[in-house]
Amino acid sequence: MSRTAVRRSVATATTALLSLGGLLLASHPALADVSNGGFESGSLTGWTSTGTTSVVGSGAHSGTYAARVGGTSPTNGDSSIAQTFTAPSGANQLSFWYSVTCPDTLTYDWATATLADTTAATTTTVLAKTCTNGQGWKQVMSSVTAGHSYTLTLVSHDDNYAGDATYTLYDDVAFTTAAPPPGLTQVSTDPFTNTSSQHATELEPDTFAHGNTVVASSQVGRFTDGGSSDIGWNTSTDGGTTWQHGMLPGITTYQGGSWARVSDPAVAYDAKHGTWMVAGLVIDSNVNGAGVSVSRSTNGTSWQNPVIAVGNDGKGYDKEWIVCDNSATSAYYGTCYVEVDVTSSGNAVVMSRSTDGGATWSAPVAPSGGPSGLGGQPLVQPNGTVVVPYSANGSAVRAFNSTNGGSSWSSSTLIANVSSHGVAGNLRDGEGLPSAEIDGSGKIYVAWQDCRFRSGCPANDIVYATSTNGTSWSAVTRVPIDATTSGVDHFIPGIGIDPATSGSTAKIGLYYYFYPTANCTASTCQLEVGYISSGNGGSTWSTPTTVAGPMSLSQIADSTQGRMVGDYLSTSVIGGKAVSVFAVGKTPTNGQAFDEALYTAGPLAVTGGSTASSTRGGATVPSPHITKPLPIRH
Repeated sequence: MSRTAVRRSVATATTALLSLGGLLLASHPALADVSNGGFESGSLTGWTSTGTTSVVGSGAHSGTYAARVGGTSPTNGDSSIAQTFTAPSGANQLSFWYSVTCPDTLTYDWATATLADTTAATTTTVLAKTCTNGQGWKQVMSSVTAGHSYTLTLVSHDDNYAGDATYTLYDDVAFTTAAPPPGLTQVSTDPFTNTSSQHATELEPDTFAHGNTVVASSQVGRFTDGGSSDIGWNTSTDGGTTWQHGMLPGITTYQGGSWARVSDPAVAYDAKHGTWMVAGLVIDSNVNGAGVSVSRSTNGTSWQNPVIAVGNDGKGYDKEWIVCDNSATSAYYGTCYVEVDVTSSGNAVVMSRSTDGGATWSAPVAPSGGPSGLGGQPLVQPNGTVVVPYSANGSAVRAFNSTNGGSSWSSSTLIANVSSHGVAGNLRDGEGLPSAEIDGSGKIYVAWQDCRFRSGCPANDIVYATSTNGTSWSAVTRVPIDATTSGVDHFIPGIGIDPATSGSTAKIGLYYYFYPTANCTASTCQLEVGYISSGNGGSTWSTPTTVAGPMSLSQIADSTQGRMVGDYLSTSVIGGKAVSVFAVGKTPTNGQAFDEALYTAGPLAVTGGSTASSTRGGATVPSPHITKPLPIRH
């Protein structure tokens, strides 16, 4: 009988809850804190141990000694060391180093670690299950609150199989003080260590707000050829000031699921059923987008295993999105909608709907005329009409709609042709993909990157068009971030609108990425994040603000289609303040290849300003400037 046949398969669907009011980067000297945290007593004094544990005098991270959890001969089950302590005054971070010897696979053997805040009654999985061999010392850092009591548990799990003993060395457990980059708070970090994807990387976030709660999601642990190790959730219940973080359970094999990878996260809230939803594109072992998953939660922090809304039928899919009808006066209140394109049918766009809080979904329906495209972002007007702007494969932005709750869908209408400058440095920039939002009256704003206002197309502006009915669209309007002669290139917009405002007083927040110099190379491009706002529905705009960067392209995840912070970005506006999370790359300091994590600039006021926008007709660009084809974009 094969080794696999005698194993007992164990599926784990545990969500790691990380309360990260800001993971912090630049560490200062350790504070007086953990007893025998460096194990330099030559013993495990101060620690409570279970299973097979010892102190070793060779191979320490620093000093002479390190703790070894697990044995050099096979052991059965968990071995661990644990200590309870109080975070001292001035401490805001706990860190430790680990080195895993795991010649087996993650299915059977692993290292993991948890940090229980007994004061707040929360538990953080600070080291997700990992099984690596010969990769040396790596560091884990987690935020803490001074004065709180914590229990740190350091674990090694071995299945007692002959010939592949697993153990982990732990060392230098310490509290430190650390300072974040000015004005930025790190929302989350990549906890995975599988060697098949890139770490630490988080990218391509979406956000959605309801009341004072904001839920964001992103890819975590990006594979170069598509998808990620899992989708992370990031939740704020105070309007984007502080955040909790974890991983969605039950999707990929890295979190107790069956799919090889997942991509394209999108967030929605169903007010009728009180349910948060995160949609994802599940990817099989052949790197085929196999369908759309929907994970659900009643509070944004405890998530169920997903349901499959569309697919798992042998077809190929890409770039799904999700929205719910939250207008209590709508005849279709509580209906949620998923859009996705079928790559195996020439990017045919299809729609599915749910009327029971995302538990079950209808068979997909194609709009009239069978449009081809990707990146659709459905929006629901107060009267229940659903409008779906989408990219017509990079050449134009179009939209279709439904007035009967998704039973049928109209043919598409042109919003505008797209003329875009090819972003330098081989950056994957989401060329042609729209960002769409809606104000309180149902007026729709669709934004994208476009060079029509610049002679010769040397760089992109962020532009948008609007509609009150989803069929007739305004002229294209340029957001006045800088002069059209500036040489600055703007791309990957994320537009948000305060749903409590509308018309000439609509409060708009817009985040975007940009190069200060469009004419750069992969080695010289400097990537930054900007923010601008309007308090009068886009008539005039504030002075732009740079909120992150510069970062070099080598500091962000690689993909077969270029370096990557995401194909899209998102902004939510609550109470006149704009909230976004975005990927920022930094020079890694902990032995990993990347330090690309999600950050926020906090809730930024929508102040507006006096710089007027300018318009140009949607059909004035007869020959769209497509610099490269749009392949499948998992």
